[in-house]
Amino acid sequence: MTAISGSTIRIYLLAGVATTKSYFDECRNQLDRLFRADGREPIIHILHPYGDVSRNLYRQIVEVGTDLTNRMSIGRIGGRAAFNQVKETMRGENEPMLFIGHSGGGAAAYQAGKMLHQQRLNRNFRIVQVGSPRIPIHPELRDKVCFLHSVDHEGKLSDPISRIGTWGGWTAEGSPVPRWNRYKYSPSIVEGIPLIGGHAHYFCHQTPYVDQDSVCNLDKTINRVRNWLLESWV
Repeated sequence: MTAISGSTIRIYLLAGVATTKSYFDECRNQLDRLFRADGREPIIHILHPYGDVSRNLYRQIVEVGTDLTNRMSIGRIGGRAAFNQVKETMRGENEPMLFIGHSGGGAAAYQAGKMLHQQRLNRNFRIVQVGSPRIPIHPELRDKVCFLHSVDHEGKLSDPISRIGTWGGWTAEGSPVPRWNRYKYSPSIVEGIPLIGGHAHYFCHQTPYVDQDSVCNLDKTINRVRNWLLESWV
């Protein structure tokens, strides 16, 4: 599935707010099959950095907000929770790691990865944000992050959560007058996926989330993740 070296890869699936315990079950199963078919042993962890559907929704939303900034004083609650769980399970600084975060889980995944990078605990990772809010990506980590969002039949962004936040910043390159660049701090890949349904349905694999070509949302999402890993992880 990927060009990474070694026989094992540690995968973290990070949920957003109000997510059931079983949300990633089929995604986990499919990733397990794909990596094993490639001769690798995936070690897959499912994390709920903001708690699951049983926890107070308002508190979860507030905590996601702390992960949408790069100012340390704000807290990064979900990112720190994920970071601590990763530290407890990781094996070493060279172990390949893949983070796939849905919705707010994508913000927590980035913050956790950034802390791993800054503390030199592991720099051999990739992050996929799926239907996530936008968070400015540090230039050193830009090539490690992929952002996927749903699009409608006209190819226009259709997930309202993926409109939240910003990657923008002022730049003076090539111009004497600073101008606003809305992609200045974006991930290396920002790409739309034509899905059926809405924000909650990226990992659905059954009817009605199967298109006329018999391809389900989960397959579309995982296939794009797979292609990006083949392109970026060499």
